[in-house]
Amino acid sequence: MKNEASAILLISCPDQQGIVCAVTDFLMRHNGNIIDLEQHTDTEEGAFFMRVEWELDGFALPRDQISEKFGLIADRHQMKAELHFSDYRPRMAIFVSKFSHCIHDLLARWHTGECNADIPVIVSNHPDLESLAKMYGIDFRLIEITKEDKAAQEEKTLELMREYSIDLIVLARYMQILSNDFCANFPNRIINIHHSFLPAFVGAKPYHSAHQRGVKIVGATSHYVTSDLDEGPIIEQEVMRVTHKDSVENLIRKGRDLEKVVLSRAVWAHLQNKVLVYKNRTVVFN
Repeated sequence: MKNEASAILLISCPDQQGIVCAVTDFLMRHNGNIIDLEQHTDTEEGAFFMRVEWELDGFALPRDQISEKFGLIADRHQMKAELHFSDYRPRMAIFVSKFSHCIHDLLARWHTGECNADIPVIVSNHPDLESLAKMYGIDFRLIEITKEDKAAQEEKTLELMREYSIDLIVLARYMQILSNDFCANFPNRIINIHHSFLPAFVGAKPYHSAHQRGVKIVGATSHYVTSDLDEGPIIEQEVMRVTHKDSVENLIRKGRDLEKVVLSRAVWAHLQNKVLVYKNRTVVFN
C-alpha cells in the first residue's frame, strides 16, 4: 500500500532571483514528487513566501534529515523555513467559558474526522460544559480564575498543557485575557475568535450596541493571540449583511453562526499548515 504521507515546507525570505529553482531543485535531487506549490511576493515589503508539499513515498531523505539538508539552501537565501508532516496529528486543547456554539461546532467536526487533530482536554473557567466534554470522551479541567489568583491559575494551566503535550490552543469564546507570559509559551499557536465589531462595540453586549447604531453588517474574526489584545495576526474573517428588520436576537444568531464557521476555517488552515506569519500579518495559502 502506497504511503500517502507528505512533507510541507513553509518558507519566507527576502525576495530574490532563484528561490523557486533552488527549492524545487533540492526536491528533485532527492527524488521528491511535488503535489502542491504556492508562492506569493509582497512587492512593498520585498518579501517572498512559499508553501511546497511533496510525497514522502520514494523521497530519498529520511524525515529527520530533511531540515538539516535543506538548511544549506535556507542559509544561502536567508530563509525562515518550517517543516511539517501531513500525518502528524497535533494535540489541541479547547478553552471555553459558557458560550457553547463554537465548541459544539469544533467537536462535531472533530468527531466526523474533519479536524485532523487529537483533543485530549477541554479547559474552562466555568463548570457549565463538563457534560459536553464527557459526551465526547474528552477530559474536562475546571480552572476557575479570579483577579487575586490569576497568575497562579495560569501557571496551573501551563502545567496542564505540558502534561497533555499540547501543540495548539483554541479559544472557543473563552472569556479570559491571557497574560503575555502565557502567550509567549505558544507563539502563533493560540487561535481566538471574536465578533468583528471590536473595537467599535466592546463590552458584554456588543450586539445590543450595534443594533442601536443600526449596523448593516455583522462579522467575525479569527486570529492568533499575542500580547496585544485582539490585535494578533488575522487568519480568517467573514461578514454577513443585516438590515433594519433584524432584531438584537437575529444579530446575535447571525453573528454566532459566523463565529462558528470562521473559527473552524482558521483552525483547519492552521492544521493543514497553510498559514505563514510575517510580522503581524498572515499569508494563508489556498
